[in-house]
Amino acid sequence: METWLGSIGITHPILLAVGYLLIAVVAAWMINLAITLGPKRWAIQKNREILAFALTHIRLPIMVSVVFIAISTIMNLQFNLPDELLLYANRILTSINILIWGQFIYRASQFGLKLQSTRQQEGSFIRPQTLPVLDNLSAVLIILVVVYLLFLTWNINMTAWLASAGVIGIAVGFAARDTLANILSGLFIMADSPFKIGDYIVVDGTDRGKVTQIGLRSTRILTRDDVEINIPNSVLANGKVVNQSSGRFVSMRMSVNVGVSYDSDIDQVRQILLEIAQADPQVLQDPVPAVRFMGFGASSLDFSLRVWIADPEIRSRVLDSLNTTIFKRFQQAGIEIPYSKHDLYIKSMPAGLQDSLNPSRSEAKE
Repeated sequence: METWLGSIGITHPILLAVGYLLIAVVAAWMINLAITLGPKRWAIQKNREILAFALTHIRLPIMVSVVFIAISTIMNLQFNLPDELLLYANRILTSINILIWGQFIYRASQFGLKLQSTRQQEGSFIRPQTLPVLDNLSAVLIILVVVYLLFLTWNINMTAWLASAGVIGIAVGFAARDTLANILSGLFIMADSPFKIGDYIVVDGTDRGKVTQIGLRSTRILTRDDVEINIPNSVLANGKVVNQSSGRFVSMRMSVNVGVSYDSDIDQVRQILLEIAQADPQVLQDPVPAVRFMGFGASSLDFSLRVWIADPEIRSRVLDSLNTTIFKRFQQAGIEIPYSKHDLYIKSMPAGLQDSLNPSRSEAKE
């Protein structure tokens, strides 16, 4: 290259340096043009959004790297500079290059995470709810890598820094272990999606309500009493959660249990219960209502009316309607709903108590 530049009359070191730099700029421009006309155009045609974004923004780091390599080569070969000055100049160029590549990787990761979260793939850990956390984690990781590379570039010993970071990490971990447990549980809940906003859930068989918010630290449910309960995510992750809004159907099945006397006609009972379910507008007819003869109780024949409703939110309202109608229809049909009765038999009574209960008998004795 130097012979070719000398053949055209360029022999001065500064002119040679400018010539090398111009050649580097032209080479960088040609690489940029090749990326634009080749891989980038193909990625756009194939709708590869992440690849197209990466190819669009990688051109600047590549061009800067080519120019910086040329500058470093020029300083080392064309100028008789002190070694210390060359060392610091190369370190400065390398540091700028690391920062530019770090910015590119950060922007590419942010774009990829955001795009992946919008696709809402089943079972994917990257969701709109987890996007802020993943954005921050990726940013912290990239910053740590960039800082580490900068420290290596400037020959700074990392041992003391890593030891201090380890001690601080242990202290923070012990101090905020409950918070960290809730945050990690929140991430797993968002990734596994055992429930979503709007679902009706029952937590450990006690708290039942509609999910209004899924946060990193806690989840909020709104009960039928219009009371909002804030439940730590670690409780939900380690406890039993029943999602009444999930399953094969969007609707929910509920049961109405009733007992009738042993003198009742079970076919008539079954027919009345089915008619009640079919006549109630809040009960779905697909799947069809069903009546099950559950067994022989201590004082009743036990039946279960099983119906489907469109929304778990109306469960108590439908239960009230069905119970009211069952009671009225059974009264009209003369079907007895047995209830517990207790007869008390007294074998003998103390003499004093017996006389006080029968004053006429005590007067006759006198």
